[in-house]
Formats: sequence, structure tokens, C-alpha cells
Amino acid sequence: MGWLRPRRAIRESLSEAFAEERTHGHFFLFVPVLLGIGAALWFAAEVDPPIYAMVLLAIAAMMPAWRLRHRENLSAILAGGAFLVPIGMLLATLESARLGTVILDTSVTTMIEGRVLSRESGAGNTIRYRIALEKTREPTLKRAPRIVTLLARSRHDPIAIGHGISGRARLGPPSGPALSGLNDFAFDAYFAGTGAVGYFYSAPVAIETGSGGWSDHIAQRIAIWRNNLTEHIRGRIGGDAGAIAAALVTAEQRAISDETVEALRQAGLAHVLAISGLNMVLAAGTFLVGARMLMALIPGFAERFPTRKIAAGGALIMVTLYILVSGGAISAVRSWIMICVMLIAVLFGRSAISLRNVALSAIIILAVTPSAVTNPGFQMSYAATLGLVAGYAAWRERPVRKEGKGGALRLTGGAAGRFFGGLLLSSAIGSLSTLIYSIGHFHRVPAYGLAGNLLAMPAISAIVMPFGLIAVLLMPFGLDAIPFAIMGKGIEWMIALAEWVSRWKGGDVVTGRIPMSAFVLIGVGGGLLCILRTRLRHAGTVLIVVGALMAVWPPTRGKPELLISEDGRLVAILRDDAVATNRAKPPGFIYDQWRRALRLGDLARPDMRKTADMLLAETATEAAAAETERKRPRRKADREKAKEAMMSALVAARQTQTFICEAKAFCAAVSPSGWKIVTLEDTAFLGTACDRADLVVVPFALRLDSCRSGAKLLTARHLRRTGALEITPSTDDAGASLTDAIYTSAVETVARAWSRHRTYDWRSDTFETPAAAPLAEPEIKETDPSPLPLP
Repeated sequence: MGWLRPRRAIRESLSEAFAEERTHGHFFLFVPVLLGIGAALWFAAEVDPPIYAMVLLAIAAMMPAWRLRHRENLSAILAGGAFLVPIGMLLATLESARLGTVILDTSVTTMIEGRVLSRESGAGNTIRYRIALEKTREPTLKRAPRIVTLLARSRHDPIAIGHGISGRARLGPPSGPALSGLNDFAFDAYFAGTGAVGYFYSAPVAIETGSGGWSDHIAQRIAIWRNNLTEHIRGRIGGDAGAIAAALVTAEQRAISDETVEALRQAGLAHVLAISGLNMVLAAGTFLVGARMLMALIPGFAERFPTRKIAAGGALIMVTLYILVSGGAISAVRSWIMICVMLIAVLFGRSAISLRNVALSAIIILAVTPSAVTNPGFQMSYAATLGLVAGYAAWRERPVRKEGKGGALRLTGGAAGRFFGGLLLSSAIGSLSTLIYSIGHFHRVPAYGLAGNLLAMPAISAIVMPFGLIAVLLMPFGLDAIPFAIMGKGIEWMIALAEWVSRWKGGDVVTGRIPMSAFVLIGVGGGLLCILRTRLRHAGTVLIVVGALMAVWPPTRGKPELLISEDGRLVAILRDDAVATNRAKPPGFIYDQWRRALRLGDLARPDMRKTADMLLAETATEAAAAETERKRPRRKADREKAKEAMMSALVAARQTQTFICEAKAFCAAVSPSGWKIVTLEDTAFLGTACDRADLVVVPFALRLDSCRSGAKLLTARHLRRTGALEITPSTDDAGASLTDAIYTSAVETVARAWSRHRTYDWRSDTFETPAAAPLAEPEIKETDPSPLPLP
């Protein structure tokens, strides 16, 4: 029976480790983890999980979890997980049902009337309005969203918050992921309550409108207060420094120039612009230190009263006012809850910096907004906090050696040495803790982020935030000019440092997409390393190593050969050393995501041509007839010229390995596998394209489902269901068939609340069955290929 001894020793060792973790209360830290896992599983499902199944599972696991709550082994965690995971799923179900956001199904131009909820000034004369939609006309939308965000570019007097607004606007649904696995903006919009985005065609006008309830009045007053504060700060501090100062207080960032934002991002300082834990901690810390210093100056006050708790109470009020004027973004609310938990711990004489406080704040957030678990800001914030708190605990418990007398080394251990040493250590821990999330969500890492933070954080910590807080506190007395001026100088210094760092060679390190399994393993492993303190934490090390190997392991399937955007207007062909697009200036919002996720090569711009008289000038009568027939194929001479032009473009595209485009007509290209691709801007060329190409992409909603020639046809109606598409050859052979290619849809399901609008039919006012396969080859029918009318 000697072989049992090692197993018994292992069991005893694990029991001791679990007992020690239990003694330190670390099992409580798994509560938000398990709730988050349940919420993440609910959001990742292709259809809504049945409520009764989640309720039954939670009830069945409740008694075992309660009975094992005092155990000191793995069974207690498993029993707790069986109970908390379905609870997390139920919380996600409740949040989705509570919001019930109506997302617009398709782009439309209409007259809107509504009430301004908030507004934000941008670069130039642009103003972005958040509007509670009350009425639409010309046409009237059957399924109108409740809240829309519209950009006004025309010069006009800003319409006051709470007042009515009207104008002709282009509305559209929030976009889906740019590629499979990337951020779904429709998901974010759904849980932010935004049903449509767009712009005004001309300057909007103010109108009379009804007032909302008491909650709307409170929100309106806060929005007015926030807007006035923003304008006041920008008036005190001009230029980008003033725009950044306003962003640090009220979170309005749109007035910052793109060049400055890019410099801050490349220097790893973009996080400063968000109202996050850094801003909250600096503001609360400045108030705590300042209040205690002022109370210490009063003779006898510190001996008679608990100055630490008084300062904590004042800081609690201050950060609450801060969250009100900051707009209430998810990242700001999350940071506010974390700071409040820590300040309340001080009021009750408990340790402010502890993992239990971090876990408690996470439980509160997940109970109210479980969708936050999918948010990059939530993940990065808690990863950095876990890393810093765990690092602080390890530093506090380190063995301390007796210091020698005097010497130069003693000088480095003084206040300045401790400050810069702590700054270096905290920046390194924060950067390392959030590294996997930068790679997983943004597919890039600032090469000099650590250097940028080390150079700029002293100015931010010692000048910008303290004097910003002092200026806001003195604002009611009209004494804020000097503090704001000092704050502005500190921000100018930060901008100069960011621009200097951004000019260093190297820039961002583009990492590309990594497998979701690798992302999860590394994230979970890092969490275990921070949460546990016994040898059990080395399980996290194993997970990190396995995840890193999976991330760098060569993928079984190569890069896609063809990318198609969700609206069908941008198409890219990927080669080893370059990427060819059908647009000379591809939309940066989409293309930048493609470039980072797939590590694309140099951009090969299309060869733009304009064949003279290709379609022959039409008389007024012919033009009217063509409009009446909705662009049916024109006369034979025109069709022959179109065929010749398209054949010539395909031949030239094969040689140049770029898109050959006829202005306002079509673009043609040939992929490395020999696929002939044509993208259309005029449906008059549809028949010719179907005859000449293997794949035709049309950015209009056609009634036609396929080409009679057998060529694949992708229209806006198809892409509405699939979102952006990646097409990868099934084999590495140059002559791989397009029919056998692998199609990867960015939208994985249309059965969830944030994607269901893709199946809505405005004619019948019903939702189509999600099971329809948009890429299937339907029966070929003679149909009118004209665009569908918009609702």
C-alpha cells in the first residue's frame, strides 16, 4: 500500500492549502468570479437560455451550497459555483428584460422630433445630441427607437438640454462587429439604451415639447450642470489642454483633436482621458490628504475629533458629486463604487485596500449591470486593481531588513525615492495586469506605454488632478482662475511628453487576433495568481503558460482571403505582403480594426478610371424612363460597352493585383485563388457582373437572391443577417473553389435582443425566422433587381 502514501500526502497538502485560503477569507473573492462566469455564459449563448432551467438549477444547488459553506475544500467552491453561476445568468436575463431597448432595423431618412437629454460639443462646430425620440414623420417609423444619438455639423445655436429638437435626419442601427470576435457596438448600444445613431442633414431647430417625469427633471438638471461646467473649464483653459481638462472632470472628450488623442494613445496615456479608477483615486486621495492637513492646522482639533473618518466622509461626498458631473459612464460608475466601498471601510475602521473590498464592489456592479462583465473597461479595471492590491499585500508582508546608517543609498530610500519607486512598480504591475486585455480587445500594445506613464504620471498626480480639484472647489467663489491655469500648464506638459514619446521609433506593437480560449486561460490564470496566496496560486501560472502557448501557436486555418464590411461598401483582398481595397480611402473606423486584428500589410489603393461615354449620355426622356424602370438594363450598345469595360478591368486587376474601378459604376479584382470579384455602385451593371464574376457584392437591399449565371451574390439584405464576412479558401491550392470556401460571419446569432432587429420586416411588422440561411443558394427566379424602398 506504499503507493497510497504520495496520494495521501497530496490530499493533505491540498487540504492545508485550502484551509489557509479559507482562513484568509479568499473563498469570498470567488463570488464575483462565479457570478461573472454565469453572466458571460448567458451573453455568449446563441439563444436566450430558458428561465425555468436556470431557476431549477439554482434551487437544486442552493441546499448543497449552504450545507458546504463552512467546508475548506474544493467541493465547497464547486457547490457555490453550481449555485452562483445560474444566479449570474438570471441577473443577465433581468437586465436585458429591464432595458428592452428598441434598435432600429435599417437605415432611414425621416423627420424627427424629440427632447434633448444631453449634448456634447466636438471639434469644430459639431454638436452631438442624445435625444428622447417622440415622433417621426415622412415616413413614420413603425418600430421607432426610444433614444437616438445624432450629430449636427451645421452651425447653429446649441439647443438647450431639456428643450425640444426637430430636423431631418439620417438614422441607422448601431454597427455590429467589424470581424468575428471583435467588439459588437450593437451590443454596447443595446445596454446603453441607444436605439439608433446618425446625423442631421441641416441645422436642427428648437421646438416646444412636453416635459418628462421627476427623474427626467433630475437628470436634466445634472446634464445642464455638467454642460455648464464643461464650457466653463474650456473657457478658462483653451485649446486641447482645456478640452482634456474638461474630459478629466466631465468625461466629454470629443473636443480633443485627433492628433492629440493619437499621441496620448501611442504613449499609453489614453486611459487618463476616461473617468476611471485613476481619476477617482487621485481626486479622493487629494481630498483626503488636503482635508487632514487643514484639520491638523487647527489647534487641538486632531486630538478631539477623528480626522481620518471626517476626511473620508468628505471624500465620499466629493466623489459622489464627481460621478454626477462625469456623465455616469459605466467605467466611472464602476470606479465610484470601488472608491465608495473603500471609503466606507475607513469610516468603519476597516482596511481600505483589500481584495474583499474589490470583490464587494464587483458583486454590486454585477448585480445591477451584469453586462459590464463583457466590457473591456470593466475587465481591465479589475485586472489592474487585483494586480495592484495583490502587489501591495506582497510588498507589505515582505521581510524588512534593517537599514544601515547614512550613505548615498539612504537618500534614494527617502520620500522622492519611494514616490518614484512606487510609481515605477505600480505602472509596471498595471501594464502587465492589463496586457492580455489590450491584446484580446484592441490587438495592440503601446510599445512605450510604461515609459509614457513614468514620464507623465508625476505631472498628472502632483499638478493636474490636485489643482483641478482645488479649482472645482473654489469655482462657486470665483477663485478658480489660478488653479485652472496651473492645471492647464500641467496638461500641456503631459501633451508635450506624449507627443515626444509617440515620435519614438516602433510605435504600437500590433498583435492580431488571438484565440478566445487563450484569452480566457490567461485572464483566469492571472486572476488566480492575484486572488490566492498559497501554492494553489501556481495553478494560475500553469493556465497562463498554456494560454500563452495557444496564443502563439500557428493557427490551423490561415488568414482569410476576402473581407466584406457589414454594409457591403468596403471589400478587401488579402495577400501576403499587401491588402487591396475597393476604396481609395477606406473608412478608418472599420479598416483600422481589420488592420490590427489580422495584421494586414501595406494598403494597395484601387486604380480609379473613368471610361469616356461608357454608358452613353442619356437624353432627359431616357433618364426619366430609366428612373421609372428603376435602373433596368439599358440598351444593347450600353450593355456591350459595360461588358467590355468590366472584362478589361478584370484582366488589368489580375496583372496589377489591385482593384480596377470605374467611377460611380463598379470595381473589379481577382483574388490570389483566382476568384473574380465585382463590387457595384450602380445596379445597372448587375447582369454584366453576374455574367463575368464569381462573386458580386452589392451594397443595396435587392429582391434578387442569386445570379442566374451561378455566381454568388451578396447584397445588403444578406449582409444584414451575417454582418461582416470573412471568406477563406478551403485549401491552400491557388485554384480553390469559391463554393467550397469557408464563410465566417461576424454576427453569430440573430436570435438575441441586441441582434434581433436584423430579422425585422417593416412591411409586415414582424420578425422573420432566424433560421434562414442568407448564404444558401435559393431557387433562381426572374425578379426585379431594383433596390428595396426604405421604410
